[in-house]
Amino acid sequence: MIITRFAPSPTGLLHLGHAYSALLVDAVVGSGDIFLLRIEDIDQGRCRPEYESAILEDLHWLDIQWQNPLRRQSEHMADYTEALDRLQGDGVLYPCFCSRKEMAEERARLGISSQGPDGPIYPGSCRNLDPGKESEFIEQKKPFALRLDMQEATARVGSLTWVDADKGEILATPEIFGDVVLARKETPTSYHLSATLDDHIQGVNLIIRGQDLFHATHIHRLLQKLLGLKTPRYHHHHLLLDDNGQKFAKREKSLTLQELRMGGVTPEQIRLRVGLG
Repeated sequence: MIITRFAPSPTGLLHLGHAYSALLVDAVVGSGDIFLLRIEDIDQGRCRPEYESAILEDLHWLDIQWQNPLRRQSEHMADYTEALDRLQGDGVLYPCFCSRKEMAEERARLGISSQGPDGPIYPGSCRNLDPGKESEFIEQKKPFALRLDMQEATARVGSLTWVDADKGEILATPEIFGDVVLARKETPTSYHLSATLDDHIQGVNLIIRGQDLFHATHIHRLLQKLLGLKTPRYHHHHLLLDDNGQKFAKREKSLTLQELRMGGVTPEQIRLRVGLG
């Protein structure tokens, strides 16, 4: 039995790229399989209830059916806190008090110019911070993020692999991210942690998502091992491009499904347009 999911963030309206991904997920679900809908709304500064309502409306319009109840990440913060506590207890998390400016200055001082999939590699300034200084910063309520000690974590788990539908067995190389952030004060979890944990909790055994998240799977595989979670199969599909050769994206103000629907486009035309008619 296939258990798969579509997991949009309500930070804007769905566009054709979302439609392609959702319809691709829907296409693999047969009799006895399960399609789950998850609302990834951990970023409370950008997520809006009206966007969630629009997402549900668009999916209904496309005749996509999912198993209720849907999962909203904002309602399950205790799950992510428990996972963070476990990682911290295992000694693979540490608080980072560096501001973006301080990190940039330290990278420049050390001559570090390498970039990871999520941006500049963290220089490790707080990795071995004096415990007294750490306690002082916490007492002062200095903002901090929780970072994964990548060197310690990878040393503990050894070699890891995962399977992609197109590329076969992949050697996990989470070290390309450096000491990735798993939580911040304003957002007490991260995409990497919450998505990985949710997929396990929901029993997802096939993850279908865009090629732009291929590298994220390296981190997710590491977290699965550290937390004793199951490893699903993966299919990272190609990204739809607009007439200018750019991928559809919210930040680019791509044409939305709502606009297309209001313009008289039908669900059948959407399926044809994304190549799934």
